[in-house]
Amino acid sequence: MSNPVRIVPLGGLGEVGKNMMAVEYGDDIVVIDAGVMFPKQDMHGVDLVLPDTTYLVERADRVRAILITHGHEDHTGALPYVLRDLHVPVYAPPLAHDLVQVKLREHSGLGRYELHEVNPGDSLTFGAITAEYFRVCHSIPDSCGIALTTPAGLIVHSGDFKIDHTPVDGRRTDLQRLAELGRQGVLLLLSDSTYAEVPGYTESEQVVGVALDRALAEAPGRVLVATFASLIARVQQVVDAAVKSGRKVAPAGRSMVNNVNMAVAKGYIKAPPGTIVSLEELAKLPPERQTIVLTGAQGEPLAVLARIANRSSRDISIQDDDTVIISASTIPGNETLVARVIDDLTRQGARVVTRRNSPGVHVQGHASQEELKLMLGLIKPKYFVPIHGEYRMLQAHAELAESVGVERDNIFVIEDGDVLEVEDAGAAVVEHVPAGHVYVDGLRLWDARSAVLRDRRKLAREGLVVVVVPFDGATGEALGDPEIVTSGFIDAEESEGLIDRATTLVAEALRAPSKPLDEGSIERHVREALRGFFQEQTGRRPMIVPLPIEM
Repeated sequence: MSNPVRIVPLGGLGEVGKNMMAVEYGDDIVVIDAGVMFPKQDMHGVDLVLPDTTYLVERADRVRAILITHGHEDHTGALPYVLRDLHVPVYAPPLAHDLVQVKLREHSGLGRYELHEVNPGDSLTFGAITAEYFRVCHSIPDSCGIALTTPAGLIVHSGDFKIDHTPVDGRRTDLQRLAELGRQGVLLLLSDSTYAEVPGYTESEQVVGVALDRALAEAPGRVLVATFASLIARVQQVVDAAVKSGRKVAPAGRSMVNNVNMAVAKGYIKAPPGTIVSLEELAKLPPERQTIVLTGAQGEPLAVLARIANRSSRDISIQDDDTVIISASTIPGNETLVARVIDDLTRQGARVVTRRNSPGVHVQGHASQEELKLMLGLIKPKYFVPIHGEYRMLQAHAELAESVGVERDNIFVIEDGDVLEVEDAGAAVVEHVPAGHVYVDGLRLWDARSAVLRDRRKLAREGLVVVVVPFDGATGEALGDPEIVTSGFIDAEESEGLIDRATTLVAEALRAPSKPLDEGSIERHVREALRGFFQEQTGRRPMIVPLPIEM
């Protein structure tokens, strides 16, 4: 008798981004994808957000492989960090393989790693689990889903997909293989929910090519196109449109430059000789012959587009007659960042083109409702788990599944950390494992409990008060009055009287104790004296930092 298979989502369920799913049978675990998420506004100073891999690290001897479905950052971006703790082979389709290779080479000190290229139709065996890659359409070439054969039954993971009958690369979703899997009998379908709230069908990528052709032909000056560095198919469309309008193209941003160079060398991007040039070469041409493809479509503060918008880029500044095309959908949570970038670009005189004022400049890479129904109809799963999306998207997909005949009791809307055990006789959520955020902050990693991030949020909301207290280390007595300095708490006009009263309170608190003062007691007395005072006087609770100085 077989054991149940365990489905352990570590990212991407209940959120958009950092997709990571562990599938476990007996002593064998395979992991599907290892992505990042862009930081939200309240994640001050954070560069990237990673999945928490504690569950996998504690079972590292049982993790057989990481299987990548496609080359987007939200499915591959965590690999340089994950592979520091999990020394397992990584398998990826051709373009994803090469994009991952570029990314891993950027991370010095990673050490040796094992990266393999796989193609649609290839099968890989990891103990009791066999994985078969099958082709799907998405907004990046070489996208795949994965079918996992286990003793408990067949599990199908859709990857990110849509049903595009006219894909840019001519490679359609393998509907025939999906139907064959359905006829074999599928125990569980895990299917992309990103666009589950949207009726109808998602438009073909061909629409973007037409829109870019028109935009570049009509633009009076330079054209700057912002998109994801991994969106190689979109870069190809920009190059094609540039050739038609007599322009040359320069990539900008480290990841964009590295990925474009790799894609040209490997033949993923095809262009007449001399079409793709450096920024320095491009600048020698008249503006109407210049196109720049760059990072920053999500308003990321460190990306090229944001630096141009806030005038901090050393290489690019807005010129008269510039057109900026944002060829991407805004990820939930990034709306304010993107709006600020658009405002700043517009203020400098650029014409900014987005999906809102020119719908064709970007189409989603994810299936809408009718395509999701088709996937469900072909696979005919006994059990269904919607994946990849915020909770409302998962719920919308669950309702679609029920509408096409999946039994309500066999549909599980789970979130990161919920462990689902599935077998033919039944399925149930059996436990919850750690699956929070891990934050990349420069060269450091913090988890969700980090005092550093908590303090940053408090500083951003309430401000800072530093209290300098000189004291005699021999006698344990305070020497003179303390000095109080504030930042981000109150303005100069209201600070004088308030700070004078705060200084008196601290001085009195430090004279009251019968025992000699030391650093610990000074810190305690200062906080006790000021915490309630500032709350009462200003309605705010700034971070109070006592600074005892032994004299």
